[in-house]
Amino acid sequence: MNNHNNHSGKQIATLVLGVGNILLKDEGVGVRVIERMRSLKLPPGVRLMDGGTGGLDLLELFGQAHRVIVVDAVRGGGEPGAIYRFHADDIDVKTARISSLHEVNLYEVLNIARGLGESPGEVVIIGIEPKEIELDLELTPEVASRVDRLVELVLEELDRGDSASK
Repeated sequence: MNNHNNHSGKQIATLVLGVGNILLKDEGVGVRVIERMRSLKLPPGVRLMDGGTGGLDLLELFGQAHRVIVVDAVRGGGEPGAIYRFHADDIDVKTARISSLHEVNLYEVLNIARGLGESPGEVVIIGIEPKEIELDLELTPEVASRVDRLVELVLEELDRGDSASK
């Protein structure tokens, strides 16, 4: 029998998950960040994942990870390109109105994972305010100019996690 509260079976120390739809301009920013990070040397135990429009397929990954860093377009009311950092616990999943075309959005998957006892120990979300979510493969200049900063913030989160585990 699987003990859902036993995190010793986790095989991924940190999962960096970029979610979004690259066909919809700024909605694809999380995937673009993962693409940019693929050329970097990352600490052992870090796995990059293009979560695309993810949905329930992400549940298994959440169950394997100690920690998840999500990069996504988030409507927080700021100017396009504004960057947000928060924990999944900061979101009331029942009322989250985060713009998404995904059948089951990331925040619903997190809620399901919690209910199953399969959620990671920590879920950090690094979000960026989109300017446009419409059919086009290119990010808007306001968001594209912030991709390197998003990568830096993910790397800072990875460092924070490494120092916390020592």
